[in-house]
Order: sequence, then C-alpha cells, then structure tokens
Amino acid sequence: MFRIAALFCGVLFGAGLAVSGMINPEKVLGFLDLAGDWDPTLAFVMGGALLVALPAFQLVLRRERPVLAPRFDLPTKRKVDARLVVGSAVFGVGWGLGGFCPGPAVAALVSGKGAVIAFVLAMFAGMALYSLVFEREGLAGRPAAIRGQGHGDG
Repeated sequence: MFRIAALFCGVLFGAGLAVSGMINPEKVLGFLDLAGDWDPTLAFVMGGALLVALPAFQLVLRRERPVLAPRFDLPTKRKVDARLVVGSAVFGVGWGLGGFCPGPAVAALVSGKGAVIAFVLAMFAGMALYSLVFEREGLAGRPAAIRGQGHGDG
C-alpha cells in the first residue's frame, strides 16, 4: 500500500509541476533573472504550496504516527554548517544553470528533450558520486573536521 500511495503522490506532484509550468526551465530561469524580464510565476507556485503544506503539516504531526509508516522520519539536525551551505550552493548553481531541480526534471522526462535527459543523467551521476565518496565510508552525516577520527555525528 505504501508504494501505491508513494506512486500516487509522485504522479500528483509531477502533474502539479506540469500544470503550473514548472517543468519548463525558461519559467524557472525567468524567475531567477531579477535584473531582466522577471517572471514571478514560481513565487506564486511556491506560495500556494506553502498555503497548503503548512496547515497540513500541523494537522498531520498531531498524530501519533503516519498512516502508512511506523513512525515519522523528520530531520533532527538544526545546525547550519558548511555541508549545508556548500550543498545549497551547488544545488542553486545547478538550478540556475539548468533551470531544473530534481522533481521538475524527473517530471519533464516525459518531454523526451535532450537537455532534460542530460540534466537527469548528470543528477544521477552526482548522486552516485556522493554515495561513493561519502556514504560508502559512513561519512554522509559527519562534519569534515572529524571525518576519519572515529567520532559520532557531531
């Protein structure tokens, strides 16, 4: 049942991205072009998503557990560190250069456009590289200063 629900949510999310035009990189790049012909559409899409998500999260988190899982899996780390800043910067540069972030890129695969396929392949290559470098050695959650020293998550 969990996989069916996940598939339904993914398809609904992808359809929402397509209907809102967010699978079109020109829309995203237009939003990021503050000095040129700025397109505020993405701001309205994000605002609409927040208007739905914020109250929904408040209601859902009042439950003891999710409907289709044994427990909530929420982030516990609250510290802004170098890993977060660098990761955010890499994400932002990729978003600004390609006009895609992961969700819209996957949804845009149905277009069959070469640029979309190249972006998704590069995204998967980056994910694989991250996995090889960090997760293979258990370094994914450890700050750079203590890697290899046998300390905990910090």
